[in-house]
Amino acid sequence: MCEIPNNVLLIDEFAKRFDGFSIGSNDLTQLTLGVDRDSEIVAFDYDERDEGVKLMLKLAVEGCARNQGHSGLCGQARSDYPDMAEYLDEFGIDSISLNSDTVLKTTQRILACERRLSR
Repeated sequence: MCEIPNNVLLIDEFAKRFDGFSIGSNDLTQLTLGVDRDSEIVAFDYDERDEGVKLMLKLAVEGCARNQGHSGLCGQARSDYPDMAEYLDEFGIDSISLNSDTVLKTTQRILACERRLSR
């Protein structure tokens, strides 16, 4: 699992030990933003679409690819926010997990994104 900011920041060192990563976006978001998504006091600030979180995801995926590793993403954002799947696809994520009720819609969106990128 690659789900703490330190793993992302030191991705080249982390990649020496593994042939790929499952990036845990829920924990990575919490630790990047410093908020507990389950706390009613601060949960309103929890957002996987935050630019800092998106940068962390991008750095992890790109670092994994740079080190010839496979990158996969688990977490809720791709199911809750279909545009996140498209964002991840743009910089080469290898796989993403989805809730079963969003598989078809998200797959169609990713295929459309890949057609645009290949033009």
